[in-house]
Amino acid sequence: MTGGAGGVPSDAPSSIKVLLVDDQELFREGVRVIVDAQPGMHVVGAAADGHQAVRMAAELHPDVVLMDLQMPVVDGVEATRRLLAPDLVGGRAAPLRVVVLTTFDLDDRAATAIRHGASGFLLKSTTPVQLADAIRTVHAGNAVLAPNDLIALLDSHRAPRDELPLSYQRLTEKERDVLVAVARGLSNAEMAHEFFLAESTIKTHVGAVLRKLGLRDRVQVVVFAHRHGLT
Repeated sequence: MTGGAGGVPSDAPSSIKVLLVDDQELFREGVRVIVDAQPGMHVVGAAADGHQAVRMAAELHPDVVLMDLQMPVVDGVEATRRLLAPDLVGGRAAPLRVVVLTTFDLDDRAATAIRHGASGFLLKSTTPVQLADAIRTVHAGNAVLAPNDLIALLDSHRAPRDELPLSYQRLTEKERDVLVAVARGLSNAEMAHEFFLAESTIKTHVGAVLRKLGLRDRVQVVVFAHRHGLT
């Protein structure tokens, strides 16, 4: 299979594999053209509902899924939950990132999908450049939304606070500080400056936080901190 700009093989190792999920064929094809025109990424498949998305993800092993929320059979929220279920995540060779697509800003379904592990959301009116940047951003393990915007979204659709899990007690005092700093949106460099530590040390602390709490990325750190009243 070939794809992308300039006839570059779509199975090139550096190419980000994208799965499109939307019940509107015209929208899917428009997004396919945009993605395949970008260097370093290509579309591996397109699904018309959440059930197809889960099946195709198992077959095609995409890196990033662009997930519509409102679809027949299985909607995008439930499909996101299934794709990012802990038992499936643990069995994957590489992390799967989900970006939900919506026509409404601060959509309650988008907030629920993020709680299930999605890396953020995009409005369907986003520009091609913003879409490509979002795919690269989540593939690198970061959120599409800035932490403050993510917290505002979660606040607008507030769920009951959860008790802190026992795993939180395993964090050192410095790791707890780093957790809150990540939730505030600080980069490793900014945390290094704030805590008077080497950036490599901060990276080690962030890795420990993710490992001890069983979180995949910084997006989940923000959600964890918000869910447990740490922000």
